[in-house]
Amino acid sequence: MANRHTIILMQTSPNRATRTFMDFESVAQAMDGICALYERKLKELNPAIRNLSYDIADLYNFIDGLADMSALVYDSSIHAYLPHDRQWIKQKTLQHLRKLAH
Repeated sequence: MANRHTIILMQTSPNRATRTFMDFESVAQAMDGICALYERKLKELNPAIRNLSYDIADLYNFIDGLADMSALVYDSSIHAYLPHDRQWIKQKTLQHLRKLAH
């Protein structure tokens, strides 16, 4: 899954106008993008704190707190995007962060 184009679809609130997407060249870059999105939100909520830290449960709460989040990952064998739900995203972010820690 290393270099598979990935589109993250998300809706931040029940308002349909908050629907948006982010696209990345790989699943790993998409997971970095989700972490960066959460980190920006943390900085926005805590502007006075210079060194913010969080754990995987905090990240999961952020993902679960969104009205919707899913991923489309390109599969070259079928020339189509395969859909994945937020549970898959949470699993992939954990795997990605574990790789970065080692």
